[in-house]
Amino acid sequence: MPIRAVVWDIDDTIFDYASADTAGMRDHLAAEGLLGGYESVEQALDRWREITALHWARFAAGEVTFEEQRRDRVRSFLGTPLSDAEADDWFVRYVAHYEAAWKLFPDTVPALDVLAADYRHAVLSNSSVHNQDRKLRVLGVRDRFEVLLCAAELGFCKPAAEAFHAACDALSLPPHEVAYVGDQPDIDARGAEAAGLVGIWLDRGGLGGRPELVRITGLEQLPGLLRADTRFGAPSTFG
Repeated sequence: MPIRAVVWDIDDTIFDYASADTAGMRDHLAAEGLLGGYESVEQALDRWREITALHWARFAAGEVTFEEQRRDRVRSFLGTPLSDAEADDWFVRYVAHYEAAWKLFPDTVPALDVLAADYRHAVLSNSSVHNQDRKLRVLGVRDRFEVLLCAAELGFCKPAAEAFHAACDALSLPPHEVAYVGDQPDIDARGAEAAGLVGIWLDRGGLGGRPELVRITGLEQLPGLLRADTRFGAPSTFG
């Protein structure tokens, strides 16, 4: 059966999250007077990312809510027992700097334009609808996607099959007629494949090394891959 819809990840897939996070946190730490506690900006950013990964894993495992993991990231980073309101205020100040650096990858809109007439489009993200809906609107692409689903509201995260199946159900399509595109080889591509979708790993960094996965290194390759529609043949086509 042909692929009828593309479900997209957002962060580091269509939106340059890593660059925005780096620029935003650098500016935020400078404004908060916190850089003096680190040998370099890079060291501070590495610490923030380590803490983010730790507490995000707790959220993904269902141990804390989306809001709780965010507050705990702030408390861990500062080493201070802040109240919920204080942690929220700190994070809001960070978000202002982070949002100032928001941008789509250059290949996002051209790919969506080329695919618009032939495929339906949706988003499945391990974040919250509140965050991702606003992000897509600010970036000017919310109307490109008929469905937006996020882990915070679904109650389960990728790579759980339930997350991918929720996207398929929202589109009223069987999994084998849906392709999922994301930057994480296991959470996105492998998780989608295990759920019965066609998983596509967007390997922007050219890491390679996963020949069992269908892989592209840029979204300009996606239209040709989808339109060939032979279940993509050998995954090694793109390196």
